[in-house]
Amino acid sequence: MASKAAPSCRLVFCLLISAAVLRPGLGWYTVNSAYGDTIIMPCRVDVPQNLMFGKWKYEKPDGSPVFIAFRSSTKKSVQYDDVPEYKDRLNLSENYTLSISNAKISDEKRFVCMLVTEDDVFEAPTVVKVFKQPSKPEIVSKAPFLETDKLKKLGECISKDSYPDGNITWYRNGKVLQPLEGAVVIIFRKQMDSVTQLYTMTSSLEYKTTKADIQMPFTCSVTYYGPSGQKTVYSEQAVFDIYYPTEQVTIQVLPSKNAIKEGDNITLKCLGNGNPPPEEFLFYLPGQPEGIRSSNTYTLTDVKRNATGDYKCSLVDKKSMIASAAITVHYLDLSLNPSGEVTKQIGDALPVSCTISASRNATVVWMKDNVKLRSSPSFSSLHYQDAGNYVCETALQEVEGLKKRESLTLIVEGKPQIKMTKKTDPSGLSKTIICHVEGFPKPAIQWTITGSGSVINQAKESPYINGRYYSKIIISPEENVTLTCTAENQLERTVNSLNVSAISIPEHDEADEISDENKEKVNDQAKLIVGIVVGLLLAALVAGVVYWLYMKKSKTASKHVNKDLGNMEENKKLEENNHKTEA
Repeated sequence: MASKAAPSCRLVFCLLISAAVLRPGLGWYTVNSAYGDTIIMPCRVDVPQNLMFGKWKYEKPDGSPVFIAFRSSTKKSVQYDDVPEYKDRLNLSENYTLSISNAKISDEKRFVCMLVTEDDVFEAPTVVKVFKQPSKPEIVSKAPFLETDKLKKLGECISKDSYPDGNITWYRNGKVLQPLEGAVVIIFRKQMDSVTQLYTMTSSLEYKTTKADIQMPFTCSVTYYGPSGQKTVYSEQAVFDIYYPTEQVTIQVLPSKNAIKEGDNITLKCLGNGNPPPEEFLFYLPGQPEGIRSSNTYTLTDVKRNATGDYKCSLVDKKSMIASAAITVHYLDLSLNPSGEVTKQIGDALPVSCTISASRNATVVWMKDNVKLRSSPSFSSLHYQDAGNYVCETALQEVEGLKKRESLTLIVEGKPQIKMTKKTDPSGLSKTIICHVEGFPKPAIQWTITGSGSVINQAKESPYINGRYYSKIIISPEENVTLTCTAENQLERTVNSLNVSAISIPEHDEADEISDENKEKVNDQAKLIVGIVVGLLLAALVAGVVYWLYMKKSKTASKHVNKDLGNMEENKKLEENNHKTEA
């Protein structure tokens, strides 16, 4: 009987399997899994006491089942069906939880857990959803530049390997760009890989730019759904070079137009405010109606004063857009008359003029032997001290390096002039004879004594200053002698003599010649004395006024005093007469 019952049970099992239905209370159950992760599907049926085995299957689109895993409750053995796409990916635990490793898009199916007893079949379906995060969006095929007021393709935003497909959004400076006819055109495309079933999303943007888009960042994002809900990933920022036409032209003058002088090089630089800036311009020089075509710079070398004027530049294709700059080429002329080396005779007149011609008021400085003079020199009667090196120097303070100077080397010549003096020493034992000489070139001095004709070489000479110097000797003559002083230069030979008495005979001394230095000291002393005298006179005047006021107030008292004084004077005269009589 038992052996016959077995086939009967297998037949019942087969009928149950084919007629299994979902039990009340077990609804749809969804498992979300990330692409590549392990899908874990618990069997949501309580294991019955008389369980024979459990099985997992999935349903094809047409509803037919495909069994993939089997586990016996008694033998504790697990068997996996020969399904190629799940080979080595399945794991069925003791509690009949099915795990599928390396989740794929093709795993999105309806799976069913089946627990079978001798009497019944229990089923619990599970729906699997697989999600794949797309790659970070990237802006590709970027335009090298954008032009204002022109609709031009800015670039494409691409995001790859997404499941399900996502949506791409464009942003300008963080704000969403919406399609706008003639200004913003967005074209979205998606493509699925037939093998991986993953999506690639692409969005192209055509954009009409303005100058307000300069340095403005553009970005894009992809929004997708994952196991935990909706997410958004943003691209890196992209900044585009904006081309726009020139609206204004400016001209620069190098170096600074306030400091250009004759001989300088001038560089004119023309600039347009467009992007990219213009590469060629027309330059207009003063008095030339036709422009000179050049790059953005034009150089004039070694400019002269006649280069002063208005300089202009314009666009080559738009001559009305023009800029100008006024340039002054500064100049400075100096004429010194006379100049160079000039030789004059003492006492001559010499007019000197330093004439300045300049683009601005210039400063003039006179120097003599490197010492600044208070005023320009003027010679109505030349002296030896007027000789020297004169320099007239002028400059324009506002223009660096613009200065001129000319020099006059004045030579004052004169024939030798002699004056002799003598002076007896206070001791009375010697006499000093001095020969004062004036002349230029420096005269040579010789001494001789009448009778002997001998030259006295023991003479002592002073320094030669301003055409003057002296030679002196000290003698003690026992008899009257005559000393002769001879002064000679290239102009003339001059002789002068002086009679000198014997040392025993007293004679009148002649005063020494006062030197220029001593003259200045004397003049200073004279000025001091005059100042003191004037001060004393003023003090006396004040004292006199005070005294007069005082005397006016005490007039009455003064009369009495005078009367008394008169009596005293009479008494004094009487006493004197008495003395005379007694005598």
